[in-house]
Amino acid sequence: AHTNGKGGVSNEAPSLKKIAELIKSGKAKNIIFMAGAGISTAAGIPDFRSPGTGLYDNLAKYNLPQPESIFEIRYFKKNPEPFFELARELYPSKFLPTLTHYFIKLLHQKNVLLRCFTQNIDTLEQLAGLPEEAVVEAHGSFSKAKCLDCDKLADPKWMKETVFSGVVPRCLICEGIVKPCITFFGENLPQKFFRHMKDFDSCDLLIVAGTSLQVQPFALLINSVTFETPRLLINREKVACYDTGGGFDFDGSFSPIRRDVFYGGSCDDGILELAELLGWKEELLKLHKEGHELLKEEFAKDLAGEKVDDDVDALAAEFGKKVGISEEEKSTSNEFNDNKDDAKVGISEEEKSNKVNENKDDAKVGISEEEKANKVNENEDDAKIDKIEKGEALEDKHKEETK
Repeated sequence: AHTNGKGGVSNEAPSLKKIAELIKSGKAKNIIFMAGAGISTAAGIPDFRSPGTGLYDNLAKYNLPQPESIFEIRYFKKNPEPFFELARELYPSKFLPTLTHYFIKLLHQKNVLLRCFTQNIDTLEQLAGLPEEAVVEAHGSFSKAKCLDCDKLADPKWMKETVFSGVVPRCLICEGIVKPCITFFGENLPQKFFRHMKDFDSCDLLIVAGTSLQVQPFALLINSVTFETPRLLINREKVACYDTGGGFDFDGSFSPIRRDVFYGGSCDDGILELAELLGWKEELLKLHKEGHELLKEEFAKDLAGEKVDDDVDALAAEFGKKVGISEEEKSTSNEFNDNKDDAKVGISEEEKSNKVNENKDDAKVGISEEEKANKVNENEDDAKIDKIEKGEALEDKHKEETK
């Protein structure tokens, strides 16, 4: 048996234990983790292609030409309602990261994670504590949204509230549809994806989990590592097996080096077994438990805040009825209309701040329009008096010189 120059498995039959030994020995210290929808199913988010439970098998109510149409940009522009109805089910507001997400974070904490490339749009990698620079969201996410026509970024809170209200979000500036920055079929992948393609040149262990590897170009990434780099697939079934275009070679039929390992089962089960082989099991379980406790506290605060907002709105509506304020009368208020415009277009807090700063000086000194006018008049009067006094002084001087 031998190991290759990058610390590859060997020409012996590879196993999960061999992968653990590579990490423990320090030979694998530039790990890339490729994540698919399967790593989030334990959080309650359906994957796309599992028969019966997958997302594409449960879209009949939307009357789509085909299941994938819900994520096709041309179809979306003509008929956005089905996507936004589905978005209310998928929006990252009630889901907690899985053991697999926290294992990726553990790799980062131990300084052996080079990058996590994810197909997922649920942002659970970041919720688990991975910094933004460690994650490449190949298909975008719900974290940002912008107008399809004028590219104006929307305020995330406004976007979420609008989606959950059952209304298609539209930009006030141009009336274009405001869409989450999720990569649909027919759209280009984010630039960050292409910037980090070079990571695969220095990858010394590739872990792939929870994906059917049917969507390009993400699926091709498994062939971007060197031919000696060990690859581990954790999945319920084998996928992307070798053909003339590349792929996994689990039984060593096409390569002199046995480098591909398959674990058949759920992502969390495979990750837990790998963590145990690494001696990280207790650390992983603790990270998972503490992470969930912290997130549940944050979710509870957010829900409490939303309830307070709802209660205030209800009280305001009730007060309006009591004093007889109609919606038409409210609309005549400049302040109401300003806030309404901001809400429609989803102006971010930063943009609102810039808008406020334009009149900041006046606001600081509290100068009213009337006072400004008086101040201008006073300055004009002072200037006139000054001019007269100067004129009289020159006249006196001229008389004195004449004498």
